[in-house]
Amino acid sequence: MKEISMRSGFDELMLDSRIMRALDEMGFEQPTEIQAQSIPLIRNGADVIGRSQTGTGKTMAFAIPAIEKIDVNENKPTVQVLIMCPTRELALQCSEEIKKVTKYIHGIRPVEVYGGAPMDRQITRLKRANIVIGTPGRIMDHMRRRTLKLDNVKLAVLDEADEMLSMGFKEDMETILRDTPDSRQTVLFSATMPPSIMAITEEFQHDPEIVQVSRKQVTLDNIVQSYVDVPMGRKSDALKLLLYYYEPSLSMVFCNTKKMADELTESLRKSGFNADALHGDLKQSQRTAVMDKFRCGSTSILVATDVAARGIDVNDVEYVFNYDIPQNNEYYVHRIGRTGRIGKNGTSVTICSGRRQVAELTGIVRELKCSISEIPVPTSSDIRSRQSEKNAESVISVLESDKGSSYNDMVNLLLEKGYSLFDIASSALQMNFRKQEIQIADIKQERKKYGKNANVDFSKIIIDIGRSSRAAPNHLVASITERSSLHGSDIGKIEIYDEYSVVSVPSSSIEDVIDRMYGAKVCGRPVKTRPYLDSPSRRSYNNSHSSKRSSANKRGSDSKHSAYSSRKRSSRQTNTSTRRRG
Repeated sequence: MKEISMRSGFDELMLDSRIMRALDEMGFEQPTEIQAQSIPLIRNGADVIGRSQTGTGKTMAFAIPAIEKIDVNENKPTVQVLIMCPTRELALQCSEEIKKVTKYIHGIRPVEVYGGAPMDRQITRLKRANIVIGTPGRIMDHMRRRTLKLDNVKLAVLDEADEMLSMGFKEDMETILRDTPDSRQTVLFSATMPPSIMAITEEFQHDPEIVQVSRKQVTLDNIVQSYVDVPMGRKSDALKLLLYYYEPSLSMVFCNTKKMADELTESLRKSGFNADALHGDLKQSQRTAVMDKFRCGSTSILVATDVAARGIDVNDVEYVFNYDIPQNNEYYVHRIGRTGRIGKNGTSVTICSGRRQVAELTGIVRELKCSISEIPVPTSSDIRSRQSEKNAESVISVLESDKGSSYNDMVNLLLEKGYSLFDIASSALQMNFRKQEIQIADIKQERKKYGKNANVDFSKIIIDIGRSSRAAPNHLVASITERSSLHGSDIGKIEIYDEYSVVSVPSSSIEDVIDRMYGAKVCGRPVKTRPYLDSPSRRSYNNSHSSKRSSANKRGSDSKHSAYSSRKRSSRQTNTSTRRRG
């Protein structure tokens, strides 16, 4: 296949001067690899298979030659180009791109059709459309109503074909293509090429040209990849510290489940962040509202699942945070490809907990043949220092502009009352910047602080959940560390029995842990936490939960425990220095 030089930018492709003018206003200087290879082939009438990830500029790769094919002088408007997309968001974005490119070309009338929107308005607009961009389901709806006729389609485009197949659109896609003329040109773009995609190409394409873009160039050249390794249960705190420190104007956070996306969004909101969740359980109207807010910047953080984020095309995302480790390298590429788009720089940070997750991440990166580095989690001190620098810059700008002179009378009044200039300035800064104070605990990264050789005094607590509820050590550690100031390496030995568990924690933190565990859930079940007393108490606790003991033995054991507890309370009252035994 002939490669096209990109040294001269879009001039090399000999585009219409009106399209060149629009591209120049959009800030495009050079075509991407997929554009440079695909545009000439589509323009010359070839069927094309384009294998590339989101973020490569593939929309322009088919939109520009599609626009050139439109006959704007036909007597009666007909649909000449049909573009199928997996989601409403992608259809809207594609339509917006076409409108921008055709800013100086009259007679191009794109119409987007998708579910969840009023049918009557779409029907009215379809009467004048010559380009239709839509989801397969809604396209089929219009075909059944005879409000969309495909008799004059010259070019059919399947964008993100693999995703449309995974969403169950295979039969709709085939029905739609069969309703178009056999003479039409068919262009297909897909991130992966499973057998189901190959079956479509064999039936509906003729000697297609294959354009494949290397994955590394597609997504990673302009993205700085890094990760942090934090204790189990502290991922939420780590994310908040990163957001406080970097203050991205637009960022995306990826989770593996809808439940986690909702929980994390709620946690971010409680900490004062402007965040929204995007996942498959949202209604179309909700998805639209969330995306509109994110695009215009009124929401700065979008917490999304992988499937829901398909087709999101926002060019100014500065940071991508992987809150959960991606399930495979395709998901990783798709996630971090949301930043560093169209020549811009971006940053991705993956939040890991422990060696296993770090190994999973480095394995993904190794397969992609790129590099990633570990970075420290910012401390609250780091954040305050960074904020102080920015605040000082804003004060300096006011000083240099002389805009603060209107407050000279107030300063003189305070000086007359005996206050120093230093105290006045300090108080004024506090009034202005006090809202920036963050209330979040630092994440301790010295992971062996309470190692085996450390001289740390441990005490034990009992949590009333055990093997019968499928509780495991990681469940207990996560619950404790998420609610208290401890991290995973602080916690000592864990013993799990059928109905309860015994956990060793630093004696200095036991009261705080018990207090913060009030109302906690482990494995989805509310639990109660209390101090571990000693072996008689443990036997009493075990007896009270054992179904194998007779009721008489149980009552005797309970009486023994009651008597023991009374003696213990009496002992504490008479000797406050008595220490818990662990």
